[in-house]
Amino acid sequence: MTTTKSHQSQLETCIQNCLNCLRDCEMCVNACLSSDMVQMMARCIKLCRDCADTCDLCVRFMSRNSALYTQMCGICVEACERCAAECEKHNNDHCKRCAQSCRRCADSCRQMAMAMAS
Repeated sequence: MTTTKSHQSQLETCIQNCLNCLRDCEMCVNACLSSDMVQMMARCIKLCRDCADTCDLCVRFMSRNSALYTQMCGICVEACERCAAECEKHNNDHCKRCAQSCRRCADSCRQMAMAMAS
């Protein structure tokens, strides 16, 4: 698969957004686990972990130019959107930051999936 300069730039942006999202999800999990209300944050923790793992895989697939990275980007969109929706329900800085990062990552992955589908 050949890549144009604009595609390569889009790919690099998506990889960076996935890495940022992975980091912010892991930080959110850590903050939730350290809180007094850890039971109340169980769903948030689970979705953040799913999202972080999905972002990690997506980065790996894109970095090695796997033929499956388009599909992985689609899965990453779903994981990010679920995580963002849950984090947006909570009024603390780490959840707000995580939700924003998830939305950015979902947008980048959606663009990658659509660019390769056309």
